[in-house]
Amino acid sequence: MIELGAKPAVADDLVIDSTDATFVKDVAERSKTVPVIVDFWATWCGPCKTLGPLLEAAVRKLDGRVKMVKVDVDKNPGIAQQLQIQSLPTVYAFFNGQPVDGFQGALPASEVEAFVNKIADLGGEVDNGLDDAIEAAETMLVEGDAADAAETFAAILEEDGNSAAVYGGLARALLAQGDIEQAEAVLNGAPAEISAAAPIETARAALELAKQAVNAGPVDELMAAVQADENDHKARFDLAVALAASGDHAGAVDQLLTLFGKDRAWNDEAAKTQLFTVFDALKADDPIVLNGRRRLSSMIFA
Repeated sequence: MIELGAKPAVADDLVIDSTDATFVKDVAERSKTVPVIVDFWATWCGPCKTLGPLLEAAVRKLDGRVKMVKVDVDKNPGIAQQLQIQSLPTVYAFFNGQPVDGFQGALPASEVEAFVNKIADLGGEVDNGLDDAIEAAETMLVEGDAADAAETFAAILEEDGNSAAVYGGLARALLAQGDIEQAEAVLNGAPAEISAAAPIETARAALELAKQAVNAGPVDELMAAVQADENDHKARFDLAVALAASGDHAGAVDQLLTLFGKDRAWNDEAAKTQLFTVFDALKADDPIVLNGRRRLSSMIFA
């Protein structure tokens, strides 16, 4: 019964709590119609208590253009393990059923609001007829036709100068041609509002690998050094860099995981840092990334 003078309760689905059992419906399915921001938190996490209300306020301010889901990782460890949540708070944004962006740790209110606005804008994007061209350029790049891919991405950029996918794709196409300087210029020229978007972060990680590769030694020599002394951590790390430079990301991940297992603290946890750089340079659903993250997690929490 509603008391006299009281306003009836209004169903509010802008911010909801989710569980392992309902995550797919609450996040993946909902994000096919509106962007969804997921806040992974825990009651013992101090920064979570600051970040959560800032996120919620920014989401509510946009009145339905973006929605928020909260997941208590202590009560719902399944989805946290599946997504490799390793520190709190962690925030992921989903759109069209897929993760598109995210960050870890607490941020100032201004940066939180900027992030939420950027994610909300995804839902307002209108199909401008360039999606097929972007897909075609990506196919060219995968098939090894980097020059045509770069040319196509550059042409798309003239039509849509605010697409993170295009900036990231063009940079990766240039890197595939060995043009590190121009790739970096493209990424630095991306508009500020999309500079932290997932496609651009992926390209930046690929750029970092390319820069490291400039000074990488011959794979055969480094492999021989590691075989001669399995505890030569510097040689193993350099071998991983060289393997990544040659396109053997799986081999690089194997060497880095071996190094992490032997001495995780070596050179200020360089193996772990490099692993994340390799992961970030690949697509999130790449089997190399998924398998590598699982192996790393099992080693960390063993």
